[in-house]
Amino acid sequence: MVEMINREEIEKYRKIALPELMSMALAEKLRYRARKVSLCTIINAKSGKCSEDCRFCVQSGHYNTEAPVYPLKSNGEILAAAREALRIGSGRFSLVTSGRGMGKREIGQVAEVIAAIRSQVGIEVCGSFGIQDVDDFRRLKEAGLSRYHHNLETSREYFPQVVSTHTFDERVETIRAAHEAGLQVCAGGIFGLGESEEDRISMALTLRELQVDSIPINVLIPLPGTPLADCEPPVIPDILRSIALYRLINPEIPIRLAAGRENVLADFLGQAFMAGVDGMMIGGYLTQKGRLPEQDLQFVEAIRGIWEG
Repeated sequence: MVEMINREEIEKYRKIALPELMSMALAEKLRYRARKVSLCTIINAKSGKCSEDCRFCVQSGHYNTEAPVYPLKSNGEILAAAREALRIGSGRFSLVTSGRGMGKREIGQVAEVIAAIRSQVGIEVCGSFGIQDVDDFRRLKEAGLSRYHHNLETSREYFPQVVSTHTFDERVETIRAAHEAGLQVCAGGIFGLGESEEDRISMALTLRELQVDSIPINVLIPLPGTPLADCEPPVIPDILRSIALYRLINPEIPIRLAAGRENVLADFLGQAFMAGVDGMMIGGYLTQKGRLPEQDLQFVEAIRGIWEG
């Protein structure tokens, strides 16, 4: 049984110098996760014209952006992307669709392609389809979905500053419904929305309470046309401190870096892995390109060597 740190201990950790805090976080990562590194790849399976007003998102129909707009991609396109994800070394492949959620017809279409990926490609399949109910999740699980991705984005307290078209509780209930259906859950959020360190800790504690199975951390990429286009990114020490705190609060859970790692962390990417990160999204993001998968695979091998040494 892992002994979880309490709020009083978290406050003590917040006062520790960054190098020492990172060392403590890395020790916890190696203790509970050893040299494991988890890699995943996503496909933007349906893009644009989203009804929700998430202030960071170029796919929101509320903002004037240049995000691509298209309906659900064909099974052939999605299968090809799944094969490529397997080829570049990903252990998981996730279908992501824009919108508040999917209707029954689209759920059926997605279930069909999930079953095809499992039978023809063999890679683990994840999905991010917005707010769905437990019956939808059961249908997707039967088709072969193993994990559902549904970010909290930020803390309960700060959430109204980021989204107004749905509530924090709706996100929480979606996570609980996915778990009820027997799915694993990948849930995290975005650093750099204007939130405080206290907000990040609040989100980390909520994720622990919800017993999520994977925590993705994004760093805001301010994109033209969105309300946060002029938002200043957080400074590197603040990002590393928050990552270390997430590891200490959730010692056994994979913590993966996603969008923004190239733009914001840049040369400090390795430091994030020394602060407790042990996973990455590779092969690009929803509307933004990432770096070459080969670079990421070389990086992973180098990090494993450092951890071992």
